[in-house]
Amino acid sequence: MDDALLRSLTPSVLAVLVRRGADFAAAEDAVQEALIEAVRVWPGDPPRDAKGWLVTVAWRKFLDATRADAARRRREDVVDEEPPPGPASAVDDTLQLYFLCAHPSLTPSSAVALTLRAVGGLTTRQIARAYLVPEATMAQRISRAKRTVAGVRFDRPGDVATVLRVLYLVFNEGYSGDVDLAAEAIRLTRQLAARYDHPEVRGLLALMLLHHARRAARTAPDGGLVPLAEQDRGRWDTRLIAEGVRILQAALARDRLGEFQAQAAIAALHADARTAEETDWVQIVEWYDELLRLNDSPVVRLNRAVAVGEADGPRAGLAALAELDAGLPRHSAVAAYLHERDGDPVTAARLYAEAAGKASSLAERDHLTRQAARLNTHRSR
Repeated sequence: MDDALLRSLTPSVLAVLVRRGADFAAAEDAVQEALIEAVRVWPGDPPRDAKGWLVTVAWRKFLDATRADAARRRREDVVDEEPPPGPASAVDDTLQLYFLCAHPSLTPSSAVALTLRAVGGLTTRQIARAYLVPEATMAQRISRAKRTVAGVRFDRPGDVATVLRVLYLVFNEGYSGDVDLAAEAIRLTRQLAARYDHPEVRGLLALMLLHHARRAARTAPDGGLVPLAEQDRGRWDTRLIAEGVRILQAALARDRLGEFQAQAAIAALHADARTAEETDWVQIVEWYDELLRLNDSPVVRLNRAVAVGEADGPRAGLAALAELDAGLPRHSAVAAYLHERDGDPVTAARLYAEAAGKASSLAERDHLTRQAARLNTHRSR
């Protein structure tokens, strides 16, 4: 069973059902049932047209659920219009579905959460981690969003800003592990850039390309994480870097700075340095200051503390870090790094071990554990 194929087809199948009149919540349930049926049937009897098969089965599941729900008898005119089986349209509906999920009846945060869950393929836990909230809180938010759009006709798509936020979070989740998810986010952002001539759309595309250019160097052969300063820059994709810088320069020339352009400018400065030692940290701090004016978030301030530590010394970085909540994700890891640079391996080792216990992925946990072990081993000699 090709899980990647099923995941790639899900948004398009969901879009077909919504377009044919299914409300979003019912359509999502029907598609999930069709996917379960595919897992059961396909290994022994693979279909010639995978998307067509899923559309047909999902639509029938939706019709069955509709017929069984007495409260929805008013929708029987839809029930009687089952389309005949056959090849499905090859049109890519995914980006349109992102817009449909960003419905005006939802708040931007709820629209993003719903789209990430239903279309982006992220789990509730992954979405909660991206928003820095408990998983139970995010589950309630998604459930409320589904109730809000239940029965709503999706004829008023949401705005570009919400779609950009969704694509950004999907890419971030893919960049942290699932390469296919990151590549899909880039593909959709390219489509968005072709449709909307807006500097922030270009800024997001540039940001994605610049980060994705480093993908091959981010992991060691054993799967371990390789920090930016230790990456083999010869493995960075110079073609993607050149494209990202070109797109960013054109966006910045419009003089309508947004947070994605500012983030892309920081990524471009990293990409421009031939070695870690040549990184222009002073200019990176300046870009973080611009970013704070656009999005004063704890995550931005945390990353700025790292940059300050590089530009002005580790004690300056620790001073900036002291202003933040110690419970913030990666706070302990950043503190450990800055303490190590400040010549305090005992505190650094303790903080690396503490950060490992809070790590959100196995690769990150192993990396932080090795950092703590390295310092402890050095001390024992």
